[in-house]
Amino acid sequence: MALTSTDDEHDPEGQTTAVDRSRTEALLAGAERHLVDLDAAERRLEDGDYGICEVCGRPIPRARLEVRPTARTCVDHAA
Repeated sequence: MALTSTDDEHDPEGQTTAVDRSRTEALLAGAERHLVDLDAAERRLEDGDYGICEVCGRPIPRARLEVRPTARTCVDHAA
């Protein structure tokens, strides 16, 4: 069993560990948001609303959906 330090303050690699941990948490949060967006896009597809702007009701251009398949709005209404 390998020994690992959880005391960043006294670990000479502590700052690097803290940065790595923070980066990993940010990546995980981004991946979780992306999964939520994918689930929502799948529901819109099942409901027949996929590719329709939620603001103006016009079709979202195919090129936008190819780049951003989870898009909920057209380019004009993108935040």
